[in-house]
Amino acid sequence: MSETRPESRRVREEADRPRPRVSVVGVFGELLLTAGVLILLFLGWQLWWNDAIMAGQQSSAAGDTSSQWAEADRATRPPTPTESPVEPGDPVVGDAVYGNGETFAVMYVPRFDAPGTFDSVRNIAEGTGNNVLNSFEQGVGHYPGTAMPGAVGNFAIAAHRSAYGGGMHEIEQFQLGDKIYIQTKDGWYTYAFRDFEYVTPDTVDVLAPVPHRPDLQPTDRIITLTSCNPLFSTAERIIAYGVLESWSPGAGNPPEAIAAAVASWGSR
Repeated sequence: MSETRPESRRVREEADRPRPRVSVVGVFGELLLTAGVLILLFLGWQLWWNDAIMAGQQSSAAGDTSSQWAEADRATRPPTPTESPVEPGDPVVGDAVYGNGETFAVMYVPRFDAPGTFDSVRNIAEGTGNNVLNSFEQGVGHYPGTAMPGAVGNFAIAAHRSAYGGGMHEIEQFQLGDKIYIQTKDGWYTYAFRDFEYVTPDTVDVLAPVPHRPDLQPTDRIITLTSCNPLFSTAERIIAYGVLESWSPGAGNPPEAIAAAVASWGSR
């Protein structure tokens, strides 16, 4: 009579053991876990990959705008005289009325550049709705009713810090004196960063001609950049203020400090 081997007996016992039943709660839990993973993957795509794609497209579109305006300017502007350059005088302020979503300026902030690039250029369009801020070609919006570039008063603009290209992703990295360059068909306006402020979303008087003092008449030419704060939140707003430092007539006449950056946009 042969003896039953221990391994065979163990296999037989495991086969005879009743299998656990799959419960509704267990299935539901697995579905929730799967849904959670999918949501995290979607958020990762939305906040990183999609953001990077949109940033590249916004930068490319703004570079094209800048190059087109520069070429049109050079084709109509007389050659630069050999004698000493004439002082540009007061900045030209465009008097055109722009429709919602219409591009009228380009913003370039070297502090926002990724290392080794000149990629922080963005189109500025009229309005701050999703059609502008979430656009593949724009990304920065102008608050209607605020001043235009170079004007006495408050030229106020907005952009996302995260997602949809993050036109002001690095806004908190500003340092005193950092330049904010604005190009229009009339020329280049150079603003210098001055200070920060953090406010609640309903603090709209930062957009007044004299921020927080709507009762005063403005005498300075300032720029106000607004974005959400902290990252991935709309709990408050981060405000960056700058003051006009200089201007250069002609869209094809960028300040010398950024001439190489501007030239690179046209070679893409």
